[in-house]
Amino acid sequence: MSLSGERRIQEHPILPEVARKQVTIYYDGQAISAYEGEPIAAALMSAGLRSFRRTVKKGEPRGIFCAIGRCTDCMMIVNGKPNIRTCVTPVEDGMRVSRQLGYGKAEEAK
Repeated sequence: MSLSGERRIQEHPILPEVARKQVTIYYDGQAISAYEGEPIAAALMSAGLRSFRRTVKKGEPRGIFCAIGRCTDCMMIVNGKPNIRTCVTPVEDGMRVSRQLGYGKAEEAK
């Protein structure tokens, strides 16, 4: 897993350019560059992270599915609080994000 690199659209042929404030969030202690106000999931995906949680029964990875806050696939622990839907939660400077196991438990290191 690479937490570096830029995978965001930098210029769009139709949408106007928007000034964005760059901030830092932390995924399991590793700094990730993000833009204030963008969804946490977008920042993590831009950094190369695709698996946000694992299922309890089979340990299967889950990531972005609906991207509108309806499903539970993107839920992570944010600032110590479990079950945060990262696709609709905006980035704030200094956020601490970690993967969770099932609904509400921190994933154990494997």
